Amino acid sequence: MKSMCGRMYYTTLTVFCLLGLTGASASTKGDKTDVDLKIGIVQRFGDSPKDLLQLEPTKGDKLLLSFRTSNGQQTVSTDKPVRLEIAMQPPAKPSINERVVLGVFRTFETAEDNANRWRELGIQVEIAQPNRWQVWASRKVYSTPLLRRLLLQSLQASGRKTPFIDTEVIKQAPVVSWTVGGKRYNVNSLAIDSQKSRVLVNQGKKLDDKDAKTPNNQQKKDTLNPNKARLFPGNLQVQPNAYGTYTLVNNVPLETYLRGVVPYEIGNNAPMAALEAQAIIARTYALRNIRRFAADNYQLCADTHCQVYFGLKDVSASTDKAIASTKGMVVTYKNQLVDALYSASTGGVTASFSDVWNGDDRSYLRPILDAPNNIWNLTGQSLREENNLKAFVNKEEGFNETGWDLFRWRRESRIEDITKSLQKFLAVKKSPFAKLKEVREMEVVERSDSGRILKLEIKTDIGSFQLTKDEVRSAFAAPISTLFYLEPLNKGGSDLWGYAFVGGGMGHGVGLSQVGAQNLAKLGRSSADILQFYYPGTQLQVLNDKIKK
Repeated sequence: MKSMCGRMYYTTLTVFCLLGLTGASASTKGDKTDVDLKIGIVQRFGDSPKDLLQLEPTKGDKLLLSFRTSNGQQTVSTDKPVRLEIAMQPPAKPSINERVVLGVFRTFETAEDNANRWRELGIQVEIAQPNRWQVWASRKVYSTPLLRRLLLQSLQASGRKTPFIDTEVIKQAPVVSWTVGGKRYNVNSLAIDSQKSRVLVNQGKKLDDKDAKTPNNQQKKDTLNPNKARLFPGNLQVQPNAYGTYTLVNNVPLETYLRGVVPYEIGNNAPMAALEAQAIIARTYALRNIRRFAADNYQLCADTHCQVYFGLKDVSASTDKAIASTKGMVVTYKNQLVDALYSASTGGVTASFSDVWNGDDRSYLRPILDAPNNIWNLTGQSLREENNLKAFVNKEEGFNETGWDLFRWRRESRIEDITKSLQKFLAVKKSPFAKLKEVREMEVVERSDSGRILKLEIKTDIGSFQLTKDEVRSAFAAPISTLFYLEPLNKGGSDLWGYAFVGGGMGHGVGLSQVGAQNLAKLGRSSADILQFYYPGTQLQVLNDKIKK
């Protein structure tokens, strides 16, 4: 494939550089342990012409709105709320938005591994997230319809069935519109600042007439709720993204950003050692992952695809103290930032990186019994064995997460619902098995050392196929982790009614457990002890120029 692509594409391939830490500029205070981040807090504004964003200054403050016009740069100010709407306008000339999609994935980690494989074949790629994560052939390199089709033909000729060309004819394009002082403005890019560097952001939808009536017959024009407005520090930027819509980006220093992460990730009431561990790992995660949205010219998102960031509305003294007391501290391995993965719950055993995603394992991310004492021998009672896994999942006492609601769970699903979920999942992946009409049997055929499902075989009316690793959690509505076993159900009948998914934990289970960390803190472990427990062999360091990013 590499030589074939080399012959076919004589265009010089520019190197696609992932946005690294050097892309995060030093903060205005000149503190080397603090950097400025670009967080996409509203990622696809303009997906619908009904989209609304209301920006509001805090009491006694003013908004400063800067934008470029035909007469140059212009700035307007107001102490009133500004309502950003979407105006749909036809393009000046017929337009087509087109890209070669090389793969569709549930997570960034799996998409990045796939992207690296394409790069090894000499194909320049970029990672995007129009909805699910996707790997695209680089739009700068494969910049014409001819190059895109030649690429697709060569891939199909080599036996690759999943790549496809996604083509959208642009009949109308969204433009950001707002009114200040009785004057209407329409722009494609807008910078928002305030004198106090604090802006309230409220997201909602415009209502149609039929949807606008309330139960008491009052008219309501939109779904904006003042109680749901979020307070963001720093400044904001409305900017175009790779999907023909807009992203609202928050430019914020790292240490301030953490004030809007820690309370929402682990809560305000966690023990101080757990809060400190969360602050350190969240700081490490942010710096390690700022390459994620290079295709859209920002660095991190504000939801669980990255880590939750809701601004400063619910900051607390406890979380602020944890952030301040660990200022600049990160987790490293051999003087490099670790892959600082964490989840709500491990279900009693942490997972290796390769248990969930494709790619090289990290030695500090490996199966660890998530318990204060040795209540299960992972070597002698291997969780690769189905019977051992069932016994482990049915064991509830003695773990760090014992007593938490979702530490153990059982969810039943009808075969019809399983079939519909699979059809939808496979259709997104452009799989030929999306045409299946009936799921006849499901069986776990391979597990990892942590008990996670590596391969799940699905037998259908049109043949059998396998789901692997994180695909398993994405394909069904019932399981909330891949640490589960299947129990066929007939509900007293002769035919298969469906399956019970019986499992433990919530999320991928790699690295720190937020529930487990709180239990360890209650047992007297320090934040350093907690991090060493979940990331063995790593070191704590204050951020400096010698740490590899």
